[in-house]
Amino acid sequence: MESTMNELGNAASVLDIDPKTAVGGGVEDVYGEDFATEDQLITPWTVSVASGYSLLRDPRHNKGLAFTEKERDAHYLSGLLPPVVLSQQLQEKKLMNSIRQYQLPIQKYMAMMELEERNERLFYKLLIDNVEELLPVVYTPTVGEACQKYGSIFRRPQGLYISLKEKGRVLDVLKNWPERSIQVIVVTDGERILGLGDLGCQGMGIPVGKLSLYTALGGIRPSACLPITIDVGTNNEKLLNDEFYIGLKQRRATGQEYSELLHEFMSAVKQCYGEKVLIQFEDFANHNAFELLAKYRTSHLVFNDDIQGTASVVLSGVVSALKVLGGSLADHKFLFLGAGEAGTGIAELIALEMSKRTNTPLEECRKRIYLVDSKGLIVKSRFESLQHFKQPWAHDHEPVKTLLEAVNALKPTVLIGASGMGKTFTKEVVEAMSSFNERPLIMALSNPTSQAECTAEEAYSWSKGKAIFASGSPFDPVEYEGKVFVPGQGNNAYIFPGFGLGVVMSGAIRVHDDMLLAACKLLDTSSTQTYAEALAEQVTDAEYEKGLIYPPFSKIRKISAEIAAKVAAKAYELGLASRLPRPANLVKYAESCMYSPVYRNYR
Repeated sequence: MESTMNELGNAASVLDIDPKTAVGGGVEDVYGEDFATEDQLITPWTVSVASGYSLLRDPRHNKGLAFTEKERDAHYLSGLLPPVVLSQQLQEKKLMNSIRQYQLPIQKYMAMMELEERNERLFYKLLIDNVEELLPVVYTPTVGEACQKYGSIFRRPQGLYISLKEKGRVLDVLKNWPERSIQVIVVTDGERILGLGDLGCQGMGIPVGKLSLYTALGGIRPSACLPITIDVGTNNEKLLNDEFYIGLKQRRATGQEYSELLHEFMSAVKQCYGEKVLIQFEDFANHNAFELLAKYRTSHLVFNDDIQGTASVVLSGVVSALKVLGGSLADHKFLFLGAGEAGTGIAELIALEMSKRTNTPLEECRKRIYLVDSKGLIVKSRFESLQHFKQPWAHDHEPVKTLLEAVNALKPTVLIGASGMGKTFTKEVVEAMSSFNERPLIMALSNPTSQAECTAEEAYSWSKGKAIFASGSPFDPVEYEGKVFVPGQGNNAYIFPGFGLGVVMSGAIRVHDDMLLAACKLLDTSSTQTYAEALAEQVTDAEYEKGLIYPPFSKIRKISAEIAAKVAAKAYELGLASRLPRPANLVKYAESCMYSPVYRNYR
């Protein structure tokens, strides 16, 4: 990926730091919460000490019925609450029982968002303790429906909206956010939300959802997270004609007007929050996603989850599957359906890893990887008409129009879907993959569930139980001929929370491709230094037997700490870390940095 970005960004490396950029603006734990143990007393600061009715309306400090009698007396809460005092555990049990009563996922989503707005710690306690059940509720696939209906379900602002109306005063808008110590920003312009297309301003559900996972899974403090939507209009006719649409009712700005607003935003973020705030680009359309990453990667701490995060988690799944498939990475042939930012990002990281493992030139490794887009197989004869990010994947091969023809012609061992188009891995495609592979690896990664290239049941039944299957959205276990298969979920949530924690805790000032490789690797087979399957090695033999190539999400906080440690170690090795001295034990340091949602006792 470094090589691809070099091609787009005049060969600049993230190690070539712009001397004009200052390494300042570090983030402090202003109120001392991270340095206090859970049994130490803290002060519930807002602008002043929160008390009485205002304390019950402050989601960061509100504990509801868990306030003790002493706390109720001290903070003027007597009479404002019923007399019973409940533990956080009992509150959690009560709320989970309530959430499980809802029939529709969107109802559960709204219940969780309402909880976050009134009791932040209880929200994260629920999410952490019930992550496998609630992850599909607060993020994909339910967040897709939430974004589509965001105008109707909007209650109160959960992030910053920066529109063309604010052009020229973006810095002032950033200063309106009540927090000053921001460590992670997730920003979208809403043009390509999951596989649902242009949702404009209503794409805010994505940054909000991503940052809730940064906290729950990666341990970043909620107060250090900032969701942002940049509203430059929408080309979605349905939204433009919707009287309840919450964004600008105009066609999308493009060209210079768009670039100037984005540049003003990036400059304002650095001026307001410093050099070490991680800016994650999320769900930008292909034509902007690559250009933004290439433009700002040497001057800002930037990360694109669709290009880099997806690539890391898919590479981890492929490496994990090698235990079942056999052979090395270079022994396999890959075929992608979809050549956008996700598809090409995944392909590039696989090729980069293949190159590192075999000491083979990157260009040679790319020849093991083929991509199919809307016009068919990407081949040399199409080179001049291809978008720049597709050109490295134009191989010498006769033109092929359909995916099925490409499968039969190339005979890949791994089929990866990143097309955003549902039902494209047909029965004929899966049967063909199974005809020349003993165990084909099929990854239907498009989100939400309705856009998945095929379902788990289809993959297992059409392959007669031979397929190793993973998807972007969750699927239930499938029974086929008496055997239960548990589909894996190639969810970016395995990678980006731990990656973000590693970047923050090391004080990294740039993101390098080797830090991404470190996120999906722990111990390289060719080296004793840190580097190979951090995620892949978390899968047990029993889980492999069920068909899993990813570990269960119940392990995610442990996995995030391990990933954070490896990312931080690589940042220190590359000279990109600014937090000194380097901690002796990075895993323990990562665990100590992670936010805990357990209630605190108030003075």
